[in-house]
Amino acid sequence: MTPVLSVRDVTMRFGGIVALSGITFDMPSGTILGLIGPNGAGKTTLFNCLSRLYTPTGGDILFQGKSILGHPSHAIARLGIGRTFQNLALFRGLSVLDNVLVGAHARLRANSFDDAFRTFRAVSSEREASRIALEALDHLGLREHSDDLVGELPFGTQKRVELARALATDPSLLLLDEPACGLNHEEVRELGGLIRSIRADKRISILLVEHNMDLVMSVSDTIVALNFGRKIGEGAPEAVQADPTVIAAYLGGS
Repeated sequence: MTPVLSVRDVTMRFGGIVALSGITFDMPSGTILGLIGPNGAGKTTLFNCLSRLYTPTGGDILFQGKSILGHPSHAIARLGIGRTFQNLALFRGLSVLDNVLVGAHARLRANSFDDAFRTFRAVSSEREASRIALEALDHLGLREHSDDLVGELPFGTQKRVELARALATDPSLLLLDEPACGLNHEEVRELGGLIRSIRADKRISILLVEHNMDLVMSVSDTIVALNFGRKIGEGAPEAVQADPTVIAAYLGGS
């Protein structure tokens, strides 16, 4: 079976700095992969390559067997790749529903002509977007907040809104950037349950960059560990957690 994601010998240089050096791994469809490493390991750089904010200096990234490097970042959602951001990228002055509709609109087929003249395609697309957005809100228990302004909600709820917006793009692969950042212990526990339910209910493959080891080890099928831009470990959580190289670089210990 073709992996949902293949990272092939990806290298990224910024001037004389090598941020990534020959990173290679495959991600089977339907799995959860955790990407870990200390600060400066290259996690964010690789994440930004996957979402096409960066173009690698070398190597290739395949999504469902096809290279994504010829696609601009704004086209990634239509390919079937959704993402969240470590620093919330929500419209604080808009309602929860309107924020999630932004994700749903990534799937619309209507164009500017349709929108301007309110064609049948535009109207039907709007109805479909509303259905998708409300379904995402329901899945994350946010329907009661539909009309609330995002900026007036607790931080943990805002995190769920951003996750709902990513789900509304109908991704086959969901990229989560530090989803536990800023959450308390109980919110992290709930997040773990949400991540597992998203994979189980929607059959979405999930790649998460995360520092919270309790979360990443509890939800991931596979862990890829980076340090100084190189892959230093890969495998099941238990195996990576016990790897002396990973322990020395990141998890602590001697």
